[in-house]
Amino acid sequence: MNQTQYLDATTASQKETFRWYSPELKMDTQVVRWGSFGAPLLLYPTAGGDAEEVERFFLIKKLAPFIHDGRLKVYSVDSINGRAWITNESVRHRIWVQQQFDKYISQEVVPLIRQDCHSGNIQIMTAGASIGAYNALVSICRHPEFFNRAICMSGTFDIEKWLEGQWFDEFHHQSPIHFVPGLPEDDHLTWLRKRFVVFATGQGKNENPEESWKVADALGQKNVPNRVDLWEAHWPHDWETWREMLPKYVHEMLEHLG
Repeated sequence: MNQTQYLDATTASQKETFRWYSPELKMDTQVVRWGSFGAPLLLYPTAGGDAEEVERFFLIKKLAPFIHDGRLKVYSVDSINGRAWITNESVRHRIWVQQQFDKYISQEVVPLIRQDCHSGNIQIMTAGASIGAYNALVSICRHPEFFNRAICMSGTFDIEKWLEGQWFDEFHHQSPIHFVPGLPEDDHLTWLRKRFVVFATGQGKNENPEESWKVADALGQKNVPNRVDLWEAHWPHDWETWREMLPKYVHEMLEHLG
């Protein structure tokens, strides 16, 4: 299947790939962008996906009207931490990758997006499905100075199950379910209370709405604005659901941002 089957000609012409060696991850990395103008959206792939997964599964095609209107620029990265969590590497190594991935996003990807948008302080929306929803949530909860809205679809948020019965303090700070309720009354929490997260989840095959309710409660304990949207039982944990969810919530976020 060639690119024209994933994208229309206009969107394809606005696609660009950035590649560099990441000092944080100590490996070659890439960011793919679709669109020339508009609000930036960092769209995370699922656990095993690469930066172009969201194109191959037609999420970019569903966002094409916003891209064509100059209202939205979409960026995506490889799921480096997601791949680590589902490997047989040691738990300590997986947590290390998660920590470095967070630094990579905040110290390398965010500056790239801001430079590409010709703005040193532009706020970024973020979104993702499954483990991508976890990444979107981590981004906004750890870095509310950079991210202003998060769309978390069919999220896998409680990743403690991958610790294999072990516990590391470093993990605590990468898990919003654990660290948000304990945030002190400081500038970070003030920023976070000005942000908004929507948790959208189906109730069909392989969905687990309880994960969304659990993390929504963790944010609610600190008065962080959020909402859980339950979709009906015929919406499974799959791309057909996320293709319907994402444009709906992107439209909502763009309307709110004006």
